[in-house]
Amino acid sequence: MRVVALFCLAAIVLSSDRVIAEVDFERILHAAEEPHNWLTYNGGYSSQRYSKLKQITRRNVDKLELKWILQNQVFGAWQSNPIIVDGIMYLTERPNDVMAVDAVTGRVFWIYRHTPAANTQVCCGANNRGVAVLGDKVYSGTLDGSLIALDRINGKLLWSVEVGDVNLAYSVTMAPIAVKDKIIVGVGGGEYGIRGYVVAYDAASGEQAWKFYTIPGPGEPGHDTWQGDDWEHGGAPVWITGSFDPALNLTYWGVGNPGPDWNAGQRPGDNLYSDSVVALDADSGELKWHFQFTPNDGYDYDSVQVPVLVDRDWQGKPAKLMLWANRNGYFYVLDRVTGKFLLGKPFVKVNWSSGLDENGRPIPTPQPDGMPTWPGNQGGTNWYPPSYSPRTDLFYFSAWEDYATIYQAIEQEYVPGGLFLGGGFSVKVPVHGAPTIGIGRTWPINYWTDEVGHASLMAMDPDTGQAVWKYEQFDVSDSGMLTTASDLLFTGGREGYLHALDARNGKLLWKVALGGQIVMAPVTYMVAGVQFVTVISGNAMATFALQD
Repeated sequence: MRVVALFCLAAIVLSSDRVIAEVDFERILHAAEEPHNWLTYNGGYSSQRYSKLKQITRRNVDKLELKWILQNQVFGAWQSNPIIVDGIMYLTERPNDVMAVDAVTGRVFWIYRHTPAANTQVCCGANNRGVAVLGDKVYSGTLDGSLIALDRINGKLLWSVEVGDVNLAYSVTMAPIAVKDKIIVGVGGGEYGIRGYVVAYDAASGEQAWKFYTIPGPGEPGHDTWQGDDWEHGGAPVWITGSFDPALNLTYWGVGNPGPDWNAGQRPGDNLYSDSVVALDADSGELKWHFQFTPNDGYDYDSVQVPVLVDRDWQGKPAKLMLWANRNGYFYVLDRVTGKFLLGKPFVKVNWSSGLDENGRPIPTPQPDGMPTWPGNQGGTNWYPPSYSPRTDLFYFSAWEDYATIYQAIEQEYVPGGLFLGGGFSVKVPVHGAPTIGIGRTWPINYWTDEVGHASLMAMDPDTGQAVWKYEQFDVSDSGMLTTASDLLFTGGREGYLHALDARNGKLLWKVALGGQIVMAPVTYMVAGVQFVTVISGNAMATFALQD
């Protein structure tokens, strides 16, 4: 059922000098040239989450003040990433609505309300991470497995297509990405025995353009990494937005865990292309290369982290690189033209592997039954977006340190639409005094707390894979990163603080308590000569600018 509430955007056109212009592919392609906007999920196709804005500086950041707050109407960890176009903000709110908001005042212009089907299942909450904008349309995935296109002016539904079967627990929780004349999305459902894929649709009509399965079928390269019919329900979801290199015409996507999650022995083989990055031709969806981080994963080390694309020297020669802090505890540098492994170093304690070979393949060291595995089930880091600053040449991300899990594998039969987990686990809790991890509490979980982990914001040197500096946090962090041309780094934490750090050395310059867990990265934009920073904390979006 869908209900649409409309508030005419014409009011904003008549009352100000802001004009609603189309966002064509060329604009997104050159997003860095209009830093006053935030035109795609990670700010640009390279996913660096770096802004050239510099009105807010290291010297005046302590003069930031709250300008407006927007409350979500449904309780829960709000994970949307706003898109800002010429003073108008487009974003999703829980559980599955889309809205257009005045980026200066927080006034809501229109809301499109989508009520997911009653049998919708998502493993980790009703999280929709945002929209894509292209032309005169706004695009959003739905928790019950559809892609919708809305009119940017009034929020009217223009078309809707089924991406995956809700009866089999397919969902779309990621923000779509617009590339050329296509809208590309991936599917969630890795805990329910889906067969994952990335799929592209014509932006105008919604007609399917191509589809790439993240588990190869019979006769396809990589199919022999599965046994029997394991591939049919092998997971490998794609639930975080990818990146795009226009010069190579390649889109890059991180692929999630195989299924069942915690019983690797039930699905022998490397289980391609789970826990991999895949490079796909943007026009055809053809696989050009892949790199698998964790073969035959039994730890739920989804590789859905954001592929960050950087052009810089490597060993004295210009190179096209991909930087990746992986959930499995290793930091990687890859050649994004070929997928060649260039560097891999652990950034947290790792004992599931003794290291990586010359091709980047891990050397497995599975722990005895009843003994902890580092990093734990949520990984050394997770899906929250990192940032790369070309000014500092550092890669920034949140890490969970001193955090481990004891796994218990259980043979499980696949049931359509049901959880397909293959066991349970116990957690060395990475927070002070409270358990944090679960997917509906439907399998055996126990918590043990003899030691306590914590979060570190790491600034990584891509040449060495070593942290140049760390900013220690009391709690673990699910927050992503934002860097700016004034050498500021904005991030959050589970304890509800928004932090501004000196990106060069990690010095804390300013922080404010917002009261709710920050589970997305901040973004920045400018309207009428004023730079804003906005972040979602708990159930509310808070937007700051310098004092008048």
